[in-house]
Amino acid sequence: MQRSSRDPGARSIPVPEDRKLYVVDSINDLHKLNFCPEGSQHLLPPEEKTPEAGSRSADGRSRLLFLGLVLALMVSLVLVALVTFLIIQTGSKMDNVSQRLAAEGKDIDELKKLNSMIVQRLNQLEAAQNQGESPEQLGP
Repeated sequence: MQRSSRDPGARSIPVPEDRKLYVVDSINDLHKLNFCPEGSQHLLPPEEKTPEAGSRSADGRSRLLFLGLVLALMVSLVLVALVTFLIIQTGSKMDNVSQRLAAEGKDIDELKKLNSMIVQRLNQLEAAQNQGESPEQLGP
């Protein structure tokens, strides 16, 4: 804080210590008035006003995360729709298969009845041949 006598702006008049402190305080007050007007104390300091590169990348990361979340939700919605479609298709095919099985079950029952009738008729014909009668004489 002290100026040497070699400085070009140095005063040749000795200044007492109290006076030096007063001058320094006045300069500080003047500096505050010029660079820090009243009401600006609530404003952010210059380093906080300018966004840093890190905050931009964090903002980009949050946007990327949001887009990823939206994309994941859309993919899951498509998968749910596909599963629903497959369940409906499977249900309708199962109905078709059950109807076919029911129809084939009826056909099998009819074939069993026909088979039993044929077996009975063959047994009658065999019995008639064993007794020596002709099959034409037995009748239906």
